[in-house]
Amino acid sequence: MTDAHSASSTRNSRFIKASQEVLYRAFTDPAALAVWLAPGEMTGQVHSFDLKVGGGYQMSLYYPSSEKAFRGKTSDREDRFTARFMELTPPRRIVQAINFDSADPAFSGEMIMEVTFEAEGGGTRVTILFKNIPSGIRPEDNEAGTRSTLEKLARYVE
Repeated sequence: MTDAHSASSTRNSRFIKASQEVLYRAFTDPAALAVWLAPGEMTGQVHSFDLKVGGGYQMSLYYPSSEKAFRGKTSDREDRFTARFMELTPPRRIVQAINFDSADPAFSGEMIMEVTFEAEGGGTRVTILFKNIPSGIRPEDNEAGTRSTLEKLARYVE
């Protein structure tokens, strides 16, 4: 049973054939984020980036023009968000607070994204935990997007 105040969370994990250091860099390099962070056919653009606790980045994810349904959180084809680094523990853990740039209250509030990198035979287990997912985002959509993002990350670094 859920009420209006209960926020949902998702956890996705994937083994990737790359070192913790390489993967940590992929999460902390704006050029890398622009390539792999946008799920599926979406594309990414990093507008600003400041790698320190209390710093962070602003980024847009753009829906492909082939998509007929308009479902962007910021505009028809764009999800713009600001991520603030709460914890940077190279090469094991990154915690960020994410706020969507949206006039829709269903996307308001601060979502927490915890990323952990655990060394595992011949590679690294990357786990992404989202907490306080805004009510306008279905957990199953968030999980599918995260799975797609982890696939793109694996292709990027492997």
